[in-house]
Amino acid sequence: MNNQIIFQNKIGSKLLAYLEVFAVSLKLGMTSFGGPIAHLGYFHHEYVLKRKWIDEHDYADLVVLCQFLPGPASSQLGISVGTIRAGLVGGFIAWLGFTLPSAMALTLFAFVLQGFNFGGASWIHGLKIVAVAIVAQAVLSMWQRLIKDKSHATIAIASMVILLLWQTAFSQVIIIIASGLIGLLLYRETKDSESTNIQIPVSRMVAGMLLAVYFFLLVLLPLLRQMTGNQWIAIADSFYRSGSLVFGGGHVVLPLLEQEVVPVGWISKENFLAGYGAAQAVPGPLFTLSSYLGAMIHGIWGAVLSTFAIFLPAFLLIIGALPFWNTLRANSKIQGALIGTNAAVVGLLLSALYNPLWTSAIFSSADLALAVVLFGMLVIWSLPPWIIVIAGATLGTFLRGIGI
Repeated sequence: MNNQIIFQNKIGSKLLAYLEVFAVSLKLGMTSFGGPIAHLGYFHHEYVLKRKWIDEHDYADLVVLCQFLPGPASSQLGISVGTIRAGLVGGFIAWLGFTLPSAMALTLFAFVLQGFNFGGASWIHGLKIVAVAIVAQAVLSMWQRLIKDKSHATIAIASMVILLLWQTAFSQVIIIIASGLIGLLLYRETKDSESTNIQIPVSRMVAGMLLAVYFFLLVLLPLLRQMTGNQWIAIADSFYRSGSLVFGGGHVVLPLLEQEVVPVGWISKENFLAGYGAAQAVPGPLFTLSSYLGAMIHGIWGAVLSTFAIFLPAFLLIIGALPFWNTLRANSKIQGALIGTNAAVVGLLLSALYNPLWTSAIFSSADLALAVVLFGMLVIWSLPPWIIVIAGATLGTFLRGIGI
């Protein structure tokens, strides 16, 4: 009888953990406007500052790992936190909650909103200013925790300057590698007392199997596409390959997807650009443009297939890498490298705060004033991001409406 009660309690606690992860990620999926870099700010506020599921150092380490891997970095970060919190199922649920709102919105757009251009709407501009405030808060918090001396600050500022002057798909990865090497040289004898061992509820055997599946599908799908000529397999191959080979975040995948779907006649360039405009206007990952494209190609099931296909590599790679990464980061030399990479992450966020966020949102003194107010609401009054989102959209509409 006691064993049955213990078993029921375990099941109940797991279900509660799953529901908690889903509720939090769904909220993030409905409020995280501004693209991949802004998502890091929203995640930082929710997972580090508010819920304390992970600390600053673990968060920065996970950001570094997700920047190294191909695929959508913010989605991989969410999957990582969900997995740490509630296992493999938790990782999937975290992805589902974060992805579902924008995937559904863009699928709906494919069916009923074609030709409706709301990319320049005033409330969208207000949400861009929200993203500036959210990322500014994340930069402030991470600087206070991770930048402890002049050498750390030098790495952060140098990373920011280099990325501002030299922006390519691989710039961030190269800067992180260089900062890691600098950290290895400068801090190789330094033991990071604040570094913790993350409990990853995934064995190395399971992780190795997931990595094997990733490479297996990367080879198998093109072969099946060529052998069968089946359009469903072709869709799976195109979107899986796009999700597997892109570095640099959501915006970088767009030209890859265009080359996959426009030349073969699955969708016109005009409809592709309409979907791209819609993807900018919804919260969540930009990779959910795949939902729109899949729906345009093959209706609702096309949307489901393309969405799962483009995100599957991200899931396989991040879950496959986590157990090995967790072991590596416990090494004292690796910890020295991570001190350098964590400082670089702060610099990269500083760079992103200016470009693309500031340059696409702050055009007037009124825009700057709104950004300062929203930043104060976050940092001084500690209001939750969903209130900031509503306030930003409302005030942005009001300011544009009165011509300011």
